[in-house]
Amino acid sequence: MSDSVNNIVNNILKKLNTSSFLQYSGKVKEIKGVSIEAVGLNVSIGEIVEIIHPNKMNCMFAEVISVGEQSFTIMPFGDIHGLNLECKIISSKKTIQIPVSLNLLGRVLDALGNPIDGKSLPENVEFISKNLIPINPLHRVPITQKLNTGIKAIDLFTPIGIGQRIGIFAGSGVGKSTLLGMLCKYATADVIIVALVGERGREVTDFISSVLGEQGLKRSIIYVATAEQPAVFRRFIAYTATTVADWYRAKGFNVLLVMDSITRFAYAQREIGLAASEPTGLRGYPASVFSQLPPLIERGGALLGQGSITSIYTILVEGDDYNEPISDHMRSILDGHIILDRTLADKGHFPAINVLKSISRLSSILHTTEQKKLIAQLKKYLALYNEYADMIHLGAYQSGQNKLLDCIIQNKPEIDKTLIQLESEHIKPDSIWIIIKNIASKIDALGE
Repeated sequence: MSDSVNNIVNNILKKLNTSSFLQYSGKVKEIKGVSIEAVGLNVSIGEIVEIIHPNKMNCMFAEVISVGEQSFTIMPFGDIHGLNLECKIISSKKTIQIPVSLNLLGRVLDALGNPIDGKSLPENVEFISKNLIPINPLHRVPITQKLNTGIKAIDLFTPIGIGQRIGIFAGSGVGKSTLLGMLCKYATADVIIVALVGERGREVTDFISSVLGEQGLKRSIIYVATAEQPAVFRRFIAYTATTVADWYRAKGFNVLLVMDSITRFAYAQREIGLAASEPTGLRGYPASVFSQLPPLIERGGALLGQGSITSIYTILVEGDDYNEPISDHMRSILDGHIILDRTLADKGHFPAINVLKSISRLSSILHTTEQKKLIAQLKKYLALYNEYADMIHLGAYQSGQNKLLDCIIQNKPEIDKTLIQLESEHIKPDSIWIIIKNIASKIDALGE
């Protein structure tokens, strides 16, 4: 008899749990700027809630960004125009789930993994939560293999290892997107995952069709959150791309993760932090901005029994100030930095990589002893030229004063020509070393 009663009670409870009138709901207390303060629900940070308008014609989702004793703050996934204090807040008790599949190559998706290329998701798709659990350092594989990028200046002066995390630091309009497109087309990786964070809509189309091209798109997954989208999208896209890269690495793939730009991720987090009433620090950045970056960057690397994630992040430098807070912080947590120089770009020298200011912290491991000596020699020559550059351009330097400098001046156009590379030009690693060795030998012979 008791079993029968228990069965009846269980069936009633199941029905009650699925009834709409038992949904946990709260109400809007205040709408301020881009965020909403609500009450009446027990929610968690990162939880997804639904905002329901009284006429049920204007419904949207939002993310919980802060929780207080009496209220909580949410940031909607869309335009808050038309929302009012009569809106209801429905709890989902869930976080964002990211779709992953081996059949996503060649696809263009939004920040949450929804297709925006007119196609549906693959049938065999899985849904997973973002993963920022710290990786055991002892599970990491030492980086000893070079990632051939096909870009002369990088492969020579700032070699990238498989599993390395490196930053491209650049102001606006110095060829950053073009360089990324070349990396995606020519780098030796199994899967390329690109996150376009806060870009203009026109630039997204140009990057996919013109810069990346059909060849690059075939082995890439593109995630897009444009500048006009809410800050929660512009932040979460970084987690989406990193989580998908993590999933592919676990299956043994060597992944190239390209994020353009991590600065706009920081801007989005700053916007969210300010909406959550966080105290601000240097240049208006809340502390959460700098606490969110290391867990994201540290997802890269090669792991035992798995594949690897080689991460390339672009850092948009404000006012060409390479010591501004985000640039300074990123340099400290990355394995190297590539500096794009506006002076070189103004001269038509592309990619505009300043090889003297750029560095890879793994170059001593990735280059052979002979290659290290050759690069050190070339850097010494270029540094000497830069020291006298103003005198040379003003005509104040007289030939014959420094025999080595005379040889460097004579061969400087050839060095520049070697480092300049067309977007469609793909160079094999061995051939570029032969060219550079010949130039160095010529300078040595004339300078003796």
